[in-house]
Amino acid sequence: MLIPRLIERKRDGLALTGDEWRTLIKAYVAEQVPDYQMSALAMAVVWRGLEPGELAALTDAMLHSGATLDFGGWTTPRVDKHSIGGVGDKTSLLLAPMVACCGVAVPMISGRGLGHTGGTLDKLEAIPGFNTRLSLDEAIAQVKQLGLVMLGQTPEICPADKKLYSLRDVTGTVESIPLISASIMSKKLAEGLTGLVLDIKTGSGAFITDPAQSQVLAKTMIGIGEASGCKTVALLTAMDRPLGVACGNALEVIESLEGLQGRGPADLIEVTYALAVEMLIVAGVETDRGAARRRLEETITSGKALQMFARMTEAQGGDPRVVSDYSLLATAPVKREFRSVQDGVVSEVRPRKIGHAIIALGGGRSKTEDTIDPSVGFLISAKPGDRVRRGDVLAVIHARTEADAERANTALDEAIVIGRSAAPLPLVSHRVTAQGVTTLSS
Repeated sequence: MLIPRLIERKRDGLALTGDEWRTLIKAYVAEQVPDYQMSALAMAVVWRGLEPGELAALTDAMLHSGATLDFGGWTTPRVDKHSIGGVGDKTSLLLAPMVACCGVAVPMISGRGLGHTGGTLDKLEAIPGFNTRLSLDEAIAQVKQLGLVMLGQTPEICPADKKLYSLRDVTGTVESIPLISASIMSKKLAEGLTGLVLDIKTGSGAFITDPAQSQVLAKTMIGIGEASGCKTVALLTAMDRPLGVACGNALEVIESLEGLQGRGPADLIEVTYALAVEMLIVAGVETDRGAARRRLEETITSGKALQMFARMTEAQGGDPRVVSDYSLLATAPVKREFRSVQDGVVSEVRPRKIGHAIIALGGGRSKTEDTIDPSVGFLISAKPGDRVRRGDVLAVIHARTEADAERANTALDEAIVIGRSAAPLPLVSHRVTAQGVTTLSS
């Protein structure tokens, strides 16, 4: 198989056969295809897309490039949630323990930061000792005992996706519906799920900025899931501004723990409940959304969800005291307030600018080998539509040095726009199933 010929064909808009995709992926995992050739092919896919048969073959090849979680005859429903990525998106840290308290097993395989967006694994690893590198056997045992595990891809699970995911992050090939779909669904189908809820971000800070294309992405992934016997539902949620207040790994852990105690920001809590309700419905443990919401709320008011988070943290080697002692998390030495320089209305809080600024602070990766500083980031209280006065605090910068803080201040000047009005997207706009699209808010 001559890789340059495959690249040329895809570059020219032609389809590769299923056998070619399977052979290519197998060779890539065996390190017989160099990264520079795979990145060229990925860029060709970004521009030319994949035909349905190609997408199915690529997903299947990545899924079967390694092992899967095998729960045998275990009858407990197993449901996961996956977000395609956003800034300030820490819903997984809240809803996973909430749902696990409701009799639904949550085997959650998560990713690291990708492009300008944060990653669940990076947030969890801000907790001292938290181990996201469990073996398949360890993950299965924890799910059966606790009902919850949050881990990264093991060497056994979808090794092709693990390699390609890291490559896409640093080669400008993230924003592609076929590559996003194959990446997410290969990992999710490897979890042995009975159901899946997708959080499809849309808006200026999402990988797919056009709401119409976001629906295409949702339908594409739902088709893959349903064809594999996994009931799949998607919600379209806003990413034209950061979700919540905290942006940055340790800061987002604190905000998540506050949310598990009923003190989270309203927008974060609204999206979390919307997704968690869908998880209970997909699992079949509830049929009424109101009842599902009340059941989830009880996990917060009773303290059960917070306790579940602590138990999971301890089971995975982390310090469970973090749920009540935030001083155990890394703290940035420099904190600086960012204030409005004029009266007006917050018209935009640009997520991409925020995400790139976090990377510049050291809280994300520009190269695959970069080490993340979990302490840095922003607390951005400003929301589109807020009326502000000159001198009002809009955000707090958490940085390693004064020079870093100064650069972050400049970034916030560009990210937080003061004008006369705002038109933010609805937090949860559409529900997508195999049967069609329902508008929830517009």
